[in-house]
Parts: sequence; C-alpha cells; structure tokens
Amino acid sequence: MANSKTPLLILIAFLLTLFFELLIIEADLNSKGWGCAEGERKALLEFKHGLKDPFGRLSSWVGADCCKWKGVKCNNQTGNVVKVDLKNRDGFSYLGGEISDSLLDLKHLNYLDLSLNDFQGIPIPDFLGSFERLKHLDLSYAEFGGMVPPHLGNLSQLSYLDLHGVKYEMRVSNLNWLSSLSSLKYLDLGNVNLSKASTNWMQAVNMIPSLLELHLSSCELSGFPHYSNSFVNLTSLLVIDLSYNNFNITLLGWLFNITTLGNLVNLDLTDNNIGSEGIIELVNDLSIWCNNSLEELHLGHNELGGGHQLPDSLGNFYNLNSLDLSFKSFDGPLPNSIQHLTNLESLDLSTDSISGPIPTWIGNLLQIKSLDLSFNLMNGIVRSSIGQLRQLTVLYLDGNSLEGVISEIHFSNLTKLESFSLRLSPKKESFRFHLNYINISNCDVSPMFPVWLRTQKRFRHIILKNVGISDTIPEWLWTLDIDGSTCPIPSNIGDSSSLEVLHVSDNLLNGSIPASIGKIKYLSVIDLSNNQLSGKIQRKWNNLNQLYTIDLSENKLSGGIPSWMCSISSLWHLILGKNNLTGELST
Repeated sequence: MANSKTPLLILIAFLLTLFFELLIIEADLNSKGWGCAEGERKALLEFKHGLKDPFGRLSSWVGADCCKWKGVKCNNQTGNVVKVDLKNRDGFSYLGGEISDSLLDLKHLNYLDLSLNDFQGIPIPDFLGSFERLKHLDLSYAEFGGMVPPHLGNLSQLSYLDLHGVKYEMRVSNLNWLSSLSSLKYLDLGNVNLSKASTNWMQAVNMIPSLLELHLSSCELSGFPHYSNSFVNLTSLLVIDLSYNNFNITLLGWLFNITTLGNLVNLDLTDNNIGSEGIIELVNDLSIWCNNSLEELHLGHNELGGGHQLPDSLGNFYNLNSLDLSFKSFDGPLPNSIQHLTNLESLDLSTDSISGPIPTWIGNLLQIKSLDLSFNLMNGIVRSSIGQLRQLTVLYLDGNSLEGVISEIHFSNLTKLESFSLRLSPKKESFRFHLNYINISNCDVSPMFPVWLRTQKRFRHIILKNVGISDTIPEWLWTLDIDGSTCPIPSNIGDSSSLEVLHVSDNLLNGSIPASIGKIKYLSVIDLSNNQLSGKIQRKWNNLNQLYTIDLSENKLSGGIPSWMCSISSLWHLILGKNNLTGELST
C-alpha cells in the first residue's frame, strides 16, 4: 500500500517545488522592475489619452512595461504603480487636458504630482479623494479652478497637500474636511479663496496636530475667528505663512499661543495691515520662546505708521538668517542689538523711516548677502566697515541723505557684488566686483564716463541719470559683455553683448550715436533723452528686434526718421520730440 502512494507523493512534491520556484522567479523579476500589472498599464494609457501633451513629455509611455515609463514608479516587490510624478520641471513643457478617472485603477498609488502644468481652469476632480493609500498630492501652480472638492478629506493617510493656485480662482465653502487629515504634515492653500471659511479656518487647522508647515498666502482672509485655542495643538509647527491677506488687526497675542510654538523656524505675515503694537508684541514674545529656532521673520508691508522704533529684542534671534521689516514699518535709529544677528543673510529695512547714520557695527554681519536700507532717512557717511561684508551680492543704499565719497576701501573685498544702488560718486576707479545692475542718479559722477565701467563684464541694466556727464559716448560702452573674455575684442562683439537696458538721460552727452549700438541684439530699452547728441539717427538698428522703448527726445538730432522704426514689431514707445528731425514716419 505504501509503495502505491510513493509516485503520487513524488508528484506532489515536484509540483510544490515548481510552484515555489515560479514564485521566486516572479519575485525576482519584479525586484528588477520587469513588468507591471496589465490593468494599471491600461489605466495609465487611458489617463494619457485624456491629456494634452504638445511637447511630447509622455513619448516614453509605450510598450508593455509601464514601470519604465518616465514619471512612473512601481513597487519593486509587487510591480504595482505607486508613484506618478508629472511635475513640469523645465517651466515650459506643460501638460493640459482632462484628468481621467482611470487613475482609480491604480489601487496602490501613494504619490501624485501634477504641479506646474496648465489645466486651464478645470476643477480638481472629486475622485481624487478616493485614493485610500495616497500620501502625497501636489496640484500646485497647475491652473486648476473652481471649488476645491471636500472629498479630499477622505485621504486619511495624506501627509503632503499642495493646492497653491495661480491664475484661475479656486475657492472653498468651508474647511471642515481638513480635520480628517490627521496625518498631514504640509498644507499649502495659497491663492485659494478662503473667505467663506473665515469663521472656522483656524479651528480646522488646529485639528491637525501633526502639521509642520502651514501656507495660507493670498487667501483673502480678513480678521480672525473668535477661537480661543488658536494654534495651541500645533506644537510641531515649523512654518507659518499667512502673508498677503488683510487681517487689519492691532494685537496678535491672542492669535499666537507663542509658548506652544517653540520650534517655529519661519513666520511670514507680510502685507496684512497689522498694527505696530501687535508686531512689537509678537517680536518680543518670539524672542523669548523661539529665539533659538527662528530663522526667517517677514513682517514687512504692514503700514504700521510712525512713532515706533525697531525693538531691541530683535537681537535675541541668534539663528535668524532673513529679516524683512520693510515699507513704512518703523522709524528711529537702527538698534545696536541687530549686530548680534551674526547668521543674518538677508536684511530688508527699505522704505521705512529709519534715521541716523549707518552704524559701524554693520560690518559685523559677515554672512549677509543682501542688504537693503534704501529709501529711509539715514544720513552721514557710508561706513567703510561695509567693505567687510565679503558675501554681499545685493547692496541698496539709495533714497537716503548719505554724504561723502565712496572709495576702494568700501568695495575692494566685495567680489561677489552683483546689484548696487547709491546716490554717491565713486572717488577711485579700482573695483573688483562685477555688477549686472547699476543705478546712479542725481549726483556728480564726473564730466567723463567713469573708466571703471570698462571693468564690468556682466552688465544688463545701466542707469546714469543726471550725473553731470558731458562726454561723448565711448565705443567701449557698447561692448560690455557678461562672458568676461580677456582676449582682444572681436569686430562682432555686439553680437554677444548681453546689455538689455541703457538709461543715460539728463546728462550733457554730445557727439553722434555710435553705429555699433545696432549690434547689441538683446537691447530692449534705450533712453538717451535730454542730452546734446547730434547727427543722424543710425539706419542700422533694424536687427534690434527686442526693443520696446526708444527715447531720443530733447537732443540736437537731425535728418530723417529711419523706416526701420516702424518695422520693429516689439516697439511700444517711440519718443523723438524736441530734435531737428524732418520728414514723416512711414506706415
């Protein structure tokens, strides 16, 4: 009897061995990314069929293995599609069209990114709230519109949600659905109209204790709901961005329970019409509870009015790297405590009413890259200690009442400086920085074009307005180039010049306009008005097909008006008045 069962047992053992070997082979194939589920491949093809793809971004979506398609990622063990990332990363090859509900066949999908595309105002599909495993959903800057579906509240595993809008209005009727997203860490509803949720938005957000970043910029929020707990549950919050709303309130103390925000890294309340008392109270509280964590503080454009000085407590933010208190926020002198912000990389106090001299300790801010003190009431000399700020790329000091001269001691170490604006005249002409923007106006530079301009190799914008120049325009001015070549200047240098804007009005320039200007192919604005230029307008500018403004008015130009001036399609402004020109404009 036992012998009769032996062949059967051997057969069963063989079949089991074969079965397990097939499982191992299948797992090995999947681990190598070979093959995807046929139903998911068809779902992706149907999704592709509904999209508009004028740039061929989905050209790889062919063949049997969808796991090899660009933007698609599969699970290494099962072969199921878990990620669809079609973010437009180059800024121009956008997708559009419709979002097919065939995506619902991707049962294991946990990551969907359609950001930076152009769906031309279509609403966000309701069915996106049906992906039970979805953890990451990014539809930002993708030109969706209409009502945000509350069905998104069904995405209980979601940790990242970005719906930041752009051109087409998106709106919500309420935010009650947010309370179901208990795993959410990142939320961006920027540029979504939340005005109908103004009574409960804070309460809804406070129901997400896992939240790390909250971005509600430009959401048409005005005033705060009467909710006593404010952000009391959000003890892990790192970023709060409520910029560009219209809160228009005086006190913020009841809004932020600062004692629970000890980990806050970034706070942005820019452009909210918040009262100065509230801002000062907030800064003082933050300096106690967030002094070691806060890295970015943006409170500018709040129309605070006068009579309030910058608080000394600003100096307590030891790790702060960006501070913006610009636009009519404060007056009085710069507090000495700011010198302790040795990690500061960006300081914007522009368009305030800051008075007094630039302090010597400004040179202590050795990490600073951008310093904007423009349009204040500051006086005195420009401190030579600015020359210690070797990391500076942007320096704006114009719009003040500063005196004295600028010498090499100020700038010899500023080799990274790119943008510089000031109303003073350089005394010496040895500069090691390379600018792409310069604006000097209403001061006495010299009767000649400054020779140090010739050392600049990255110019794109030049404004020398009312600076006392009575020189002829030198040929080398038209050959400034960004390439920094040290070889002899070629005859066709104009073909490579990157100058875009030239503004040298209100001087005493004489002589004729050089013919070589016609070689600066990227030139978009030329303003030579109110000088003493003579001769004829050159007839070789017809290659400047990016020009949109020409102002040659108030000179001594003579002769006819060249026909090319009427043939450049990009030209918007043509100003030739108060010359000695004859003839008519051709049409």
